[in-house]
Amino acid sequence: MTNQLKTVALLAALSGLLIAISYWVIGGSSGLIIGIGLAAVTNLFSWYQSDKIALAVYRAQPVSEMEAPGLYQMVQKLSDRANIPMPRVYIVPSQGANAFATGRDPEHAAVAVTEGILNILPEDELEGVIAHELTHIINRDTLTQAVAATVAGAISFLAQMLSYSLWFGGGSRDNNRGGNLFGVLLTVILAPVAATIIQLAISRTREFSADAGSAKLTGNPRALARALQRLEASAKQIPLNANPAYEPLLIINSISRQFLGNLFSSHPATEVRVAALLKLEEQLPTKAY
Repeated sequence: MTNQLKTVALLAALSGLLIAISYWVIGGSSGLIIGIGLAAVTNLFSWYQSDKIALAVYRAQPVSEMEAPGLYQMVQKLSDRANIPMPRVYIVPSQGANAFATGRDPEHAAVAVTEGILNILPEDELEGVIAHELTHIINRDTLTQAVAATVAGAISFLAQMLSYSLWFGGGSRDNNRGGNLFGVLLTVILAPVAATIIQLAISRTREFSADAGSAKLTGNPRALARALQRLEASAKQIPLNANPAYEPLLIINSISRQFLGNLFSSHPATEVRVAALLKLEEQLPTKAY
């Protein structure tokens, strides 16, 4: 199954989970209908507001060519090479070295980098990172991740509502609910966990594609491989703290999470990504631009 098909299947599973928990919280056919409506509303909200939310979460500030000429010109050059409109450019006021892209499509996109990444990466490695983020925009990954984060957040919110209902004497107010207290308790406990796992799985499938796109766009897979290793080492020293729901947008985990294992990681292991990039290096001719 291709990464694209995996992503579609995982998003469908996430929306299905939202509908299912709506059934438990509200009950019966009304819960199903409201769940479907809620899934539609959250997806629509993500479509139009994803870029604004992500930029606000990381306190990203817009910059002009005059304010950051090197970065601005690099984004412009790579955008022209990729044949997409140049996204808006932002800088995040943090020494944690990271980057992300956001926006519902290439015409409404933004690329953000931290002050930290500008300080530690040489030009060729930064170019690999920017090309990675532009590939996310080309592939519409920015919208996919925003939808996943919003739906996962709605699931967690509904699970919290259901737990309050049980705590204050609810849990059996609708005989059409079709389940029992044990099933409701499992929903409260497992639904947010399942939503998180699905959201992170979506993120991991998109990172490999973005790495490959960067390699093709720059013709220099090794530069991105070096950047990923440098960024991982930096993250252990200076993490980028923000809402965990939006960590999948970043190019690398904001903090080291090896102890959680791959299932709860928003990104594939760096060594696996590096190996894949070095394998691509053997297949791609070196391009001189």
